[in-house]
Amino acid sequence: MKKRKIMALLMSFAMVCSLTACGGKDTGASQPEPAPAPADNTAAPDTSANQAEPAPADPAQAADITLWTYPVGNWGDSATVDALIANFNAAYPDIHVTVEYLDYTNGDDQINTAIEGNQAPDIVLEGPERLVANWGARGLMVDLADLWTDDAKAAIYDSVENACKSNDGIFYEYPLCMTAHTMAVNRDIFEAAGALQYLDEEKGTWTTENFQKAIQAVYDNGQQNVGAVYCSGQGGDQGTRALINNLYGGTFTNPEHTEYTANSPENIKALELLKGMDGINFDASIAGGDEVNMFCNGTFAVAFCWNATQEKNNAEQGNINFDVLPMAFPTESGDPQLCGGIWGFGIFDNGDQAKIDAAKTFIDFMANDEKQAVESVKASNFWPVKDLGNIYEGDELMSEYAKFIPYMGDYYQVVPGWAEARTAWWNMLQQIGSGTDVSAAVEEFVTTANTAAAK
Repeated sequence: MKKRKIMALLMSFAMVCSLTACGGKDTGASQPEPAPAPADNTAAPDTSANQAEPAPADPAQAADITLWTYPVGNWGDSATVDALIANFNAAYPDIHVTVEYLDYTNGDDQINTAIEGNQAPDIVLEGPERLVANWGARGLMVDLADLWTDDAKAAIYDSVENACKSNDGIFYEYPLCMTAHTMAVNRDIFEAAGALQYLDEEKGTWTTENFQKAIQAVYDNGQQNVGAVYCSGQGGDQGTRALINNLYGGTFTNPEHTEYTANSPENIKALELLKGMDGINFDASIAGGDEVNMFCNGTFAVAFCWNATQEKNNAEQGNINFDVLPMAFPTESGDPQLCGGIWGFGIFDNGDQAKIDAAKTFIDFMANDEKQAVESVKASNFWPVKDLGNIYEGDELMSEYAKFIPYMGDYYQVVPGWAEARTAWWNMLQQIGSGTDVSAAVEEFVTTANTAAAK
């Protein structure tokens, strides 16, 4: 029976996780250890890879392929990825994988340059907004329908499946992991300001009214920069979209993902609220990554660009010396709709069937092998796109963030014209911050975005 009830399933997962966590959270939690290999009665167990013995050579599978990976958790760390590939080569020794590590500053430019030079990578690890809505829509990617077997469709959550295919039903991505992006507050500052009374710490939720009261309390207590609507570029824009959409129940696109709807009265009301709040500034000098750094160093008391990986990485690097309290975005309804992140694999069509077949073998192993899939997801520091059990049992930080996964809303980042819309979004926020009428700026955004969508 197809697993259509992602919320019920993940709520049960979050409940299991909550039973494993006790006391204060461990913000310095280490990366999960690889699962040990099965015991072998005749020899010492091999814990270095999932396969106890290398597979025999198969010249028919021989291929040299390239994997370009964005920094999806530790998929941006060479030591982690080397270990994952070693597991793969224990099963498929004749497929050689060369890895290129990208970042979100120059990664798109590197891939676009490679495409122009007919040197595109074989495999890319990223999300639907690039694999499906960008390169897939341009006819550059391989149809992965043969990976989407009936068993795969039955196992993978519907919302994820829908995000991995184009409007005409072509699968350009095979998914691995997902998360729900949150916001966060500096609990120490909120406690000192008497602002904790306005939020539900256990559920991680608050109302729009109480959000206003909390921000005002922190501001009145001397924190001039409580938070920022950052808008120097598109980095972290999922946070500003979620903040604005949630405050009064607005939407960013229509349900069919064919039209941008950010000019709703609810969104205009939300932007006008933020523009008038003490302690919240529209800052055209920073993007999401800058906001994260300024939250971690205490400049801001709230962050809108946040998720479990942000806390894990910054805690491990010693960047946080206060208690972080992750929160869903405030709503009037009490039903937050968090922006989700989905990451998986896509294959560029470079015209070499042997490489395409080898790339599919790699993806199938990383995402579907019973043992390897767990390690592949753990490397992302996110959650699986299908039921793999409680893979983070005993990890208090990941258990804390698991409660937000059921709040994951519509994955709308596959609307046509997405790249143009993201640019128009931060331009709109800059205009509002510099004094442009909110309604006029939002109408300009929607016109620009829908013009791009119609091309």
